[in-house]
Amino acid sequence: MDQIRPRRVAIITGAGSGIGAASARRFAADGYIVALVGRTLETLQRTMRECPAGADVHAWAADVSDMASITVVVNEVAERFGSVDVLVNNAGVAMPGAVDEVDLESYQSMMRTNVDGVFFASRAALPHLVRARGCIPNVGAVSGLGGDWGQAVYNMTKGAVRNLTNVMALDHGRQIRVNAVHPGVTLTKQYYRDALADGTSLQKRFIDRVPMGRPAEPEEAAAVIAFLAGSDASYLNGVHIPVDGGLTASNGQTNLYRSDD
Repeated sequence: MDQIRPRRVAIITGAGSGIGAASARRFAADGYIVALVGRTLETLQRTMRECPAGADVHAWAADVSDMASITVVVNEVAERFGSVDVLVNNAGVAMPGAVDEVDLESYQSMMRTNVDGVFFASRAALPHLVRARGCIPNVGAVSGLGGDWGQAVYNMTKGAVRNLTNVMALDHGRQIRVNAVHPGVTLTKQYYRDALADGTSLQKRFIDRVPMGRPAEPEEAAAVIAFLAGSDASYLNGVHIPVDGGLTASNGQTNLYRSDD
């Protein structure tokens, strides 16, 4: 008689909105037990309501930048459900500013959430992931693969996520897999949808820069995260996948052959 494999357990940080919420919906639809982590219980409960009927989804309010807090949550998830198979490090914040412009509070907020949060959650989950031979899909950004104007600290933090992915893939590759998804501009908030609506100047600039001519939907990033977590990616480790409509395929030069402006 075949042994029935326990359902896989996924922890998703920053699950209250955007790519985190889309990932929660995708993992729930794929049959995972899903643990949502975020600072605000209300937003996590909204994500829970958006998941498929009958999905096994649970919420924990915690701040990933607090090592004690996220460690308690990860251990509670492992104890309650028997394992942690996937950790999606998605929580992140972004504030604009060059080095001489960004204020200290914004700097510290981005460093704590985008860098400390990924490190702390990974450290807390690592023993459980090793036992389950699980994986970590990190959510970086194309801003960690190259520079943006006026995003000094955000770019720095996402560059750190990129290289933490690399070093964890080396250090722990015999036990777990660690990969990263790097979204470009994604319609994660209503003001992005408004700013990038058809006919706006910003939308036209995106058509000129992004080969596919549009920003991504959160579900498109979530699909790649789910792929990296699944068995079809069983030999992928230390891989970085841009989800950017082809933006990073460019060498940065202007399209000289476009004539429909």
